[in-house]
Amino acid sequence: MNPGVTTVGGTLGEAISQVLGHPVELVCAGRTDRGVHAWGQVVSFEARGRGLDVDDLLRSTNALCAPAIVVRDAQVVEPEFDARRSAVARSYRYLVLNRPVPDPFLAPTAWHVPTPLDVGAMRLACDPLIGEHDFSSFCRRPGGAEADVSLTRRVIGAQWEEVGDVLRLDIEASSFCHQMVRSLVGTMVEMGRGRKRAGDMLAIREARDRSRAGQPAPPHGLCLWAVRYDEAISPGARPGVPQR
Repeated sequence: MNPGVTTVGGTLGEAISQVLGHPVELVCAGRTDRGVHAWGQVVSFEARGRGLDVDDLLRSTNALCAPAIVVRDAQVVEPEFDARRSAVARSYRYLVLNRPVPDPFLAPTAWHVPTPLDVGAMRLACDPLIGEHDFSSFCRRPGGAEADVSLTRRVIGAQWEEVGDVLRLDIEASSFCHQMVRSLVGTMVEMGRGRKRAGDMLAIREARDRSRAGQPAPPHGLCLWAVRYDEAISPGARPGVPQR
């Protein structure tokens, strides 16, 4: 939440507080840069009292926030559930429109790259990302008290798919550091353009040097697609409404 700045979290929190009749503090599963979208964001908060009607909460919140912000589902979870700390994996999706002519309907959610891309090279570049590695080459290093935080992350899967003129990267990891996905996409698009080789990805990763990777891709092509939870903690991995 940024004081004085309109944000998705701030708008959603205000709406839920208005519906419930008391302030709530949202815990989000993943933070996103300005301009990044979210299809599968999960939030948790504490609702006071008993007998909460989650269906009414969903309808009333959407009446205040839609169509820019929509709650697709809500459920009561155990008090110890935390949308951020209980997550075991997160997945992001990035869209690249690869054709000479832009598409006004895709413009808000896809990066338009007019020059032809070698999708095969971009797919090969995904292989060195799988597993647990230091992703310093692809992350904006935190400053201040967090300057020494580890940038090691475990990538579970990463793959490019072609859907017509749209290239889609789906990537899942235990967690992501700041600008990691956008920097990976920017680097792989350079490989697709032939400015870098797919075989360079391993060396770039091992260099732990941000200057070796490509520039971050634009934020509007990125979407937080899903958050995964241990089913024993949160069946269905849906938004949580703890009650006490």
